[in-house]
Amino acid sequence: MTIPLTLFRNSFFLCLFVLSFAAQAVGKYKLPKKKQILKTMTLANDYFMQKWPDPGKEIVTNKTRPSNIWTRGIYYIGLMELYEADPQQRYYDYAVDWGQKHDWGLTGGDSIRHADYQTCGQTYIELYKIDPKPERIQSIKASVDNMVNSTKADDWDWIDALMMAMPLYAQLGEIYKADAPAYHAKMYDLYNASKTEIGGGLYNPEDGLWWRDADFVPPYKEPNGEDCYWSRGNGWVVGALVRVLETLPKDAPHREEYQRTYLEMMKALAPLQRPDGFWNVSLHDPSHFGGKELTGTALFTYGMAWGVNEGLLDAKVYKPIIAKAWNAMAKEAVHPNGFLGYVQGTGKEPKDGQPVSYTSKPDFEDYGLGCFLLAGTEILEMK
Repeated sequence: MTIPLTLFRNSFFLCLFVLSFAAQAVGKYKLPKKKQILKTMTLANDYFMQKWPDPGKEIVTNKTRPSNIWTRGIYYIGLMELYEADPQQRYYDYAVDWGQKHDWGLTGGDSIRHADYQTCGQTYIELYKIDPKPERIQSIKASVDNMVNSTKADDWDWIDALMMAMPLYAQLGEIYKADAPAYHAKMYDLYNASKTEIGGGLYNPEDGLWWRDADFVPPYKEPNGEDCYWSRGNGWVVGALVRVLETLPKDAPHREEYQRTYLEMMKALAPLQRPDGFWNVSLHDPSHFGGKELTGTALFTYGMAWGVNEGLLDAKVYKPIIAKAWNAMAKEAVHPNGFLGYVQGTGKEPKDGQPVSYTSKPDFEDYGLGCFLLAGTEILEMK
């Protein structure tokens, strides 16, 4: 568009010109009304609940798995947040039915140490807090206590494990206050081993991001020569830190370190957002299976919205990023029937679960929805 020079000689017209473009920018990065955000989440969740009317039904992909594994556990974490935002009885009943169908147990039994099989316990604990029936918490408490009472601390040798199990220690410490110091201490031992010991340390403070596991620590490089920082893996860490920080007492040991790492990650992630609002699966190599991806995007959005709500992040800086991300997911990933596109399937690096597209179906549909619900419910809390 060509603007006559005479207009710029008049400050009045100059102001109108600037304000016009400012208004366009604000509109582009403005969040929908909360009613619309809730409507979008409800649509996506209804699609899943209708597809899985029996929450105890086994999941069949390349093999048959019980429905209390980590993928479904992440969904129910998101569902419980949706229930808090929109307390429909059917959400609560669906979660309780899931727990009952598994006898409130863990795949592998009460002595299991693997984080993937402990994830369901986060929802069991939340349901126990609503209705403190001992059976709801017995197995997950036994599993975590087994870890607390051992000296082994190298269990979380992949960063996904932080989201799957780390919040459990903060949750149990909140309920069993006399034992909280022991839960908090073990949580830190496990976390610190992942962060600074396993593979030489999976966190790179220089970049504010995490390598997924020891396989990706340098000298491993992406095709463009950069370090490999997997989007969803870093998203899991963001989710873990948020869930721990929102539960952990303000004076708890190591809380300051958790918060500092969270803030370092937020600072690192902001400039990596794609122009369309998503984040690439490879955070430092957009050419390596680059494109829209929902799970990492949703988890980063969740973390940023929480930080704004807690006053830890500058709203002027992060609200446009959050709005851009939510609008991209809601408009470009959510199908008319509620199915979520652009969800990378299970794996550990950018090449896994490809190709990722609007119509591609991941091997598991549940965890992507859980991430999406976490993002949306936290945005609902924003002023």
